[in-house]
Amino acid sequence: MARNAGAEYRKGGLLDYVRLPAGALETAQAESRTDIDRVALADALRAYHRDLGTLTPTVEAGLTRLAHPASRVVVTGQQAGALTGPAYSVHKGADAALLARQLDTEDTPVVAVYWIASQDHDAAEVASTSLLDAAERLHRLTLDVPEGVPVGRVPWHPGWTAQVHALLDAFDGPAEHVAAVRARFDRAAQAGGSYADVFARLIHGLLGGAGLLVLDPMHPALARLMAPTLARELDDPLASSRAIEAAAARMIADGFEPQLRRPDGATNLFIEEDDGQRRLLRVDEQAFVTANRRYTRADLLALLDADPTRLTPAAGLRPAVQDALLPTLAFVVGPGEIAYGAQLRDVYPLHGLRQPLLWPRLSVTWREPNVTRLLGRLNATAAQVQADPDGVLGRALATERHAGAVTTERLNQLTTSLDALTAEIADLDPTLVGAAARTRTRTVARVAHLQRLATQALARAENDRSGQLTRLKAHLLPNGTPQEREMNFLTYLLKHGDTPLNQLLNLPAGWQGELDIP
Repeated sequence: MARNAGAEYRKGGLLDYVRLPAGALETAQAESRTDIDRVALADALRAYHRDLGTLTPTVEAGLTRLAHPASRVVVTGQQAGALTGPAYSVHKGADAALLARQLDTEDTPVVAVYWIASQDHDAAEVASTSLLDAAERLHRLTLDVPEGVPVGRVPWHPGWTAQVHALLDAFDGPAEHVAAVRARFDRAAQAGGSYADVFARLIHGLLGGAGLLVLDPMHPALARLMAPTLARELDDPLASSRAIEAAAARMIADGFEPQLRRPDGATNLFIEEDDGQRRLLRVDEQAFVTANRRYTRADLLALLDADPTRLTPAAGLRPAVQDALLPTLAFVVGPGEIAYGAQLRDVYPLHGLRQPLLWPRLSVTWREPNVTRLLGRLNATAAQVQADPDGVLGRALATERHAGAVTTERLNQLTTSLDALTAEIADLDPTLVGAAARTRTRTVARVAHLQRLATQALARAENDRSGQLTRLKAHLLPNGTPQEREMNFLTYLLKHGDTPLNQLLNLPAGWQGELDIP
């Protein structure tokens, strides 16, 4: 099994791959960024928020602090998912706001920024979301987002508004809470714009009051500020790919599975072509090519000058572009992004930058009152259910019914007896030691397997009678995926009002665990 980069980084490892160890806030704070025109950055963000309709007094105050010559940023980001997408999309933004609040001082203001991945063109990853109502019905919303087109180019469709309204009409929840979420959505959708704009307004509506600024890299004022980094990448378009591949080779040698690979000739740049499709640029001799046509470097520089929103970074370059634009102190990331970051340390110097501190994001598994009660009866945590739902219920039933045959204690007794038997056989005939040991190992493994089958049978029988397992899975493993990666955060606002949001914004930065909703 491959080593887990995210888990090792959280424990203080991965030091051969990242510039700063986990939690090195003091080191990150002591560094400065004198290369950024913060006034120009604040002006561009002001123009974006004005166009988005979110230029509130709180945003103005944040922009004023961002324009301070010593300001720093805690940045996070995510794809523009339907109705904010999976819960961790909101959790990441909240964590950025919480960490910025913790680090902020008058002499060195720290501002939280949420980078909307409006340039992304993978419709399958952003078009669907899941919400669980009070009757424990899982609602699945899927919008027909066109494939291959940056979501920042996709106009919000009135039919999508109708789909969301139909879902809310069918959602079983307290009427006042459903109405409040409907109002949030309507404010975001009625202002129009792109698919990414609606996502940005929803995220800002939830977290803007905590000081979070949203940023769309496809906004013309912001794209113009990023153009010099993209132009620099064109000078040696395969250098970043070589750095990523070199890191991948080291990771493989060290037992990790690299998350990024760059095939021969592949750059870290996409171009939005005349048909609206976003395609990867490759290098072929002295030219840049896509499946459609060839470009010279001069062609791409001219395009970058005419419309900088059409040349965009791939995953291997996006963090460096982000951190060339922003005076980043910390980058709030998920486990997969940590693995990406492990391959990107040497990309930053290609643009005169240092990789910022990677901050493992806050993680919450929400436990509604009925779930908390059921977990209490089973003497289990949500994490245990997510790891082995059948086993949790089966073992609880076995304990309740005094079914000792499936307990760990019984298996340990068997193991101890077989160890003693193996030793006695060895005393009688040393040539049988290997065979006896192999028999002991196979026997213990087989009995453990039989125990698992028995507990699963108990769980299935009980679930057929009471539905306990189905209910737990609906809350904690919707569609077979851990809650935070599948369930939409609005699920909890629809049933409990703003209480979960207030709970989230009162957690310590970087908090990890299970949170009971009262």
